[in-house]
Amino acid sequence: MIRYLAITGGVGGAKLGLGLARILKGSELAFVVNTGDDFEHLGWHISPDIDTLTYTLSELANPVLGWGREDETWSFMETLEEFGGESWFRLGDRDLALHTLRTEMLRNGATLTQATAHITTQLGIEHRIYPMSDQPVRTTVNTVEGPLAFQHYFVRDRCRPSVTGFEFVGIADAQLNPKLEGLLDSLDAIIICPSNPFVSVDPLLKIPGVRQALKASPAPVIAVSPIVGGKAIKGPTAKMMRELNVPATAAEVAGHYGDLLDGFVLDEQDAALHNTLAIPTVVAQTVMVTLQDRIDLAQGTLDFAHTLNR
Repeated sequence: MIRYLAITGGVGGAKLGLGLARILKGSELAFVVNTGDDFEHLGWHISPDIDTLTYTLSELANPVLGWGREDETWSFMETLEEFGGESWFRLGDRDLALHTLRTEMLRNGATLTQATAHITTQLGIEHRIYPMSDQPVRTTVNTVEGPLAFQHYFVRDRCRPSVTGFEFVGIADAQLNPKLEGLLDSLDAIIICPSNPFVSVDPLLKIPGVRQALKASPAPVIAVSPIVGGKAIKGPTAKMMRELNVPATAAEVAGHYGDLLDGFVLDEQDAALHNTLAIPTVVAQTVMVTLQDRIDLAQGTLDFAHTLNR
């Protein structure tokens, strides 16, 4: 029976996800993954956060780039560039096989959940990876230069424009993945991995009814801070916070989640915040460089969960 649910998106979340997967069996742990970053590109349905977790758990992730899969080749992109095609979003030759299969399944009537289950099973992943919704939600980043689709902001423009806010197109019509609805009443803990709270976690929390459902669960909700000493280890979280006139601190991240949380994991660099927040905290090394770092943080987070009650 699934006892733990991890909410994740992006590289930082996948790192902790791997640590959790090394400790917990596939029958004990499931993941719900942000799909607000999804987009259609060159005819393919791309699910960046799902793919990052998929490659990480299957041990196929590219350790140099931090995204995509290892042992990649780039003949397609090189040829596309020769024709003057859009090459700002790098798609490796091996990676294209995954996108082609998923896109074909979706066109033939499969849900994103079904396509993800097929792909992860073929890669030997025993843990269940659930898209947050089978309905499309697309993140728009509002900037001083105008609104940008998330991948245009994040990849094409490399997060350069100053952020003024976010919109989640389609959120009103989205529904929580039905595979998750039966899990929430029997969990031991819900863990929000160290992902960007604004663009990797908020899309899930803003699906109608989801925040309320998580709060109603008897399981404690714990978040691991993506901010360490005022900086984001990966991605533009701290930059976004500054541009939104929000202090780039771990305390502000906890405040962003508000009364959803029952516990918060701080990094050692932010130990001064321990016991100063409105909820219980624990201090741990959250900067994950090695596999053992991932496992140690995962174990510490699980141990913390066991001390919390709703």
